[in-house]
Amino acid sequence: MKKEYNFSKMKGVKNPYVSKKKAIGINLSPEVIEYFKGLSRESGIAYQVLIDLYLRDCVETKKKISFKWEKSA
Repeated sequence: MKKEYNFSKMKGVKNPYVSKKKAIGINLSPEVIEYFKGLSRESGIAYQVLIDLYLRDCVETKKKISFKWEKSA
């Protein structure tokens, strides 16, 4: 290897993923975070990516959430 490299003529390359995702703030329960972090350790995929993949699957399959609220006495 050379001791020094000349990068002055190197052309920059735009990040192709910069416009594909949007950073947001989201509040998640500790149990949800720990669940996805556990999956992350098993799979080697970052837990944020796993959450995004799961939510993307929900969008693609058009999953609906059903709530069953209990009436308080």
